[in-house]
Amino acid sequence: MSTLTGTKATPLTGTADGPAPGQRLAGTALFVGDTVFDTTVRVGSLPAADEKVVSADLTDALGGVVTNAALACSLTGAPTALVSAVGSDPAGRECVARAERAGMDFRPEVTDGRSSRAVITIAADGEKHLVLVPGTRMYPSEEVCRTLPLAGTGWLHTAVYDPAAARTLLARCAESGVPWSVDLEPATFADGIGTLAGHLDGAATVFCNTHAAHAIGPAPERVLFGLGARSVVFTDGARGARWCTPGDPDDPDAPAHVVAVPAPADPPPVVDTTGAGDCLAGSFVGMMLETGDPLAALRYAVTAASHSCSGFGAGSSYATRAEVLRLHRPAGAPSETGATAS
Repeated sequence: MSTLTGTKATPLTGTADGPAPGQRLAGTALFVGDTVFDTTVRVGSLPAADEKVVSADLTDALGGVVTNAALACSLTGAPTALVSAVGSDPAGRECVARAERAGMDFRPEVTDGRSSRAVITIAADGEKHLVLVPGTRMYPSEEVCRTLPLAGTGWLHTAVYDPAAARTLLARCAESGVPWSVDLEPATFADGIGTLAGHLDGAATVFCNTHAAHAIGPAPERVLFGLGARSVVFTDGARGARWCTPGDPDDPDAPAHVVAVPAPADPPPVVDTTGAGDCLAGSFVGMMLETGDPLAALRYAVTAASHSCSGFGAGSSYATRAEVLRLHRPAGAPSETGATAS
């Protein structure tokens, strides 16, 4: 048994092709996907086999790829709503409580059973080691995706943890003229990126980190454009990110048009990289709604993601809009090429 709670909507419109350059989008950013209860510990070094290490830093937090992105988007000032699934257990109730305390418009589908959990270990270099324990449901049900109101949605962002439910939702976006983006998680295409062809065809933007790019194989941008993605954001960790669009829509072998956006100069020390890519995706969506300018949105998003690594925990270290704008000191102008992105 499951129930959807917190349903409220804000009107808006959009186009499935995404905005024309400089065209501002109106309305709400809708995030549909996973909510995870994170437990994070920080250690001086990771334990060897049968070794015990002691940590003085432990925190519980609201997490999940799409939930983190929704929080980052809301911090840009964009109207933001989150639809996900949690269990009926204490972890699920705590997720709902934490989302409410964060001021999020959270509309969880509550299903009998356990919630998704993650155990994250942070070593001295700030890099995460994460074990995910999926709950009864990691994505809203197909029924919720079939009936979720889209009126007033200017952009939809998701990660495909339930292919059938997500396909139902994205087909409705295409029919309604709502642009959408997909965050590629390797676990969502374990049998090959072609299994997501129906989800990527027509996507305004696809977010692809290094692990996902390696999982796709050679020339990942050409593969994604061949599957119908209109643009790709490749995230490169400390190096920033790259905005990629097809070089010639009529020639699949033409080099991609690539603009590299570097990370800010003099970034703060890395404490915890958890949720940095999620922060980038959500910040990008929020600024796209405001400006319609993908490069301006990506510059803001790279700065926000860089700052997010300077604190312990994902969402708790995300910067406000004012803080991001104050921190925005680019290492250099974006560099533009016609070379392949891989």
